[in-house]
Amino acid sequence: MLRPLSSLSLSPGVRLKLLRAGFQFTAELQSFSPEELAEEAGVSQQEAQEVLEALGSSGGGAPPLTALELLQKEEQSRSIVTFCSRLDERLHGGIPVGKLTEVCGAPGTGKTQLCLQAAVDVQVPQCFGGLGGQAVVMDTEGGVLLQRLDDMATAAVRHCSLLASDEEQRVAMATFTVRSVLENVFLVRCHDYTELLAEVRLLPGFLRERPGVRLVVVDSVAFPFRLHLDDPPHRTRLLQGLAQQLVAVATGHDVAVVVTNHMTTRLGPGGSRLVPALGDSWGHAPNIRLLLKWAGPRRAAAIFKSPSHLSASVHFQITSDGFRDAEEEPDDQPQSKRPRGHAHQSASGAP
Repeated sequence: MLRPLSSLSLSPGVRLKLLRAGFQFTAELQSFSPEELAEEAGVSQQEAQEVLEALGSSGGGAPPLTALELLQKEEQSRSIVTFCSRLDERLHGGIPVGKLTEVCGAPGTGKTQLCLQAAVDVQVPQCFGGLGGQAVVMDTEGGVLLQRLDDMATAAVRHCSLLASDEEQRVAMATFTVRSVLENVFLVRCHDYTELLAEVRLLPGFLRERPGVRLVVVDSVAFPFRLHLDDPPHRTRLLQGLAQQLVAVATGHDVAVVVTNHMTTRLGPGGSRLVPALGDSWGHAPNIRLLLKWAGPRRAAAIFKSPSHLSASVHFQITSDGFRDAEEEPDDQPQSKRPRGHAHQSASGAP
């Protein structure tokens, strides 16, 4: 089956130029270089490059899947545990692969800590219920502390070594080491929004060369746009394009994409309140939105947008080992029994 151009994540203007030039299906674009496509379709070379990258990230001329095939694929998809078993349970296993997850919160609530924990946990060997993958972390604020990553890796390796009970797991521990964890986190520093957009545009090619990557983190998506770009309409257009590219990366390369976002004050009839930054148009992009906040003296994580999870709030804590379950208090609700069949259970308990 031929795949129409409308299936690609392109701006309406670029899609219209391609249609006017006589292109209707993705298969018709596969043999072009950026220079040839720019001349043939009357687009700029940058636009031609974006078209070919969208083509590559979407699987080219692959036929669309049926609803049943998509459902089966989603049921078989894996998740990245957070080492907070209560949050993992509410998320049906952890941070989902193939989707865009946004983590919002005020400074100091634990957004970067959760991202670093995920970058470590995605590497947990499959025999322990993990993915055995790699991670890409795009740091826009300079907040990624390598010593913190080292601490989390040490705790995760120690935890899995204590769980190892059969020959397969003992063999896996020979290659699951603190050194291997640090070697499998690709750290990219983006100093402004232009560098971030450029790095995201290069992601599809990077992921094709490294098919073991199962997690892409952008910490944070808000900082470079709010700091360096004062033109709201232009910022909205760039953010919409960025969102399309990140969703295409998640679905086209079977990776979990996690972005962090700031909070801002919104005025309304009832007074002011804190809401995620970047506006409502950006808020439609993530499949899941988590809000990290303070609930009195304790930290809490709330699911406040998801098509497949109930709204929920759980307590967590940040320890020297990383992102973990909070200690129970008498007023805590008893935790429901976790459904069987989740492969993550053996590694999701806090070390």
